[in-house]
Amino acid sequence: MSTTHQPKRLIVLVGSPRRDGNSAALGQAVIDGATAAGSEASLHFIDDYVSGFLSDERHAPPADDRYAELFLERFLPADAAVFCTPVYWYGMSAQTKAFFDRSFSFYSDAYPQAEQVHRRMRGKRIGLAVASEETYPGAALGIVHQIQEFSRYTHSEFVGLVHGAGNKRGEIARDPRDPLQAARALGREIFTRSYSDYRMDSPRSTQVWPE
Repeated sequence: MSTTHQPKRLIVLVGSPRRDGNSAALGQAVIDGATAAGSEASLHFIDDYVSGFLSDERHAPPADDRYAELFLERFLPADAAVFCTPVYWYGMSAQTKAFFDRSFSFYSDAYPQAEQVHRRMRGKRIGLAVASEETYPGAALGIVHQIQEFSRYTHSEFVGLVHGAGNKRGEIARDPRDPLQAARALGREIFTRSYSDYRMDSPRSTQVWPE
């Protein structure tokens, strides 16, 4: 009996409200690379789903808020996720930060299906694409650190980073480092890039790449 191969699923989450901005351009490039590799990919703007902030995780969200839909029906079932955000004051956008802050209500043991959420996060591949006005390499390090620690906390795998510079909408295409090409490569390779994160007692080979 033949079995049908199901393509891996990638979700791209854009934390900028600009539909034609630099973060969106990075996100679309990730999508282009993923679909070219045969992955199932979708792009979502976080502000379509998050209409307000919670003053306390125990409080109900706004009536028209769709965050639970985004997290439970889009993000959690995906095999990989790439976050695309502009750099605001050397951190991620408020929309992107809200996505992470709001997610705790589903990781918490107070959520009835928390164990299932934990299980779906293990091994999920995570990527990050950032757009900043500055070419200074340290501009995005605060965001990188937060994604790194989020991945560690959820037992996900942080496999790729793209950083491009641009101020005007679409200007990131003029960055001579070609971040759009790097974003396409991230989408194309999100499920195939080698990932290693050793501890003292991790079994390991004496070489990184096979001959």
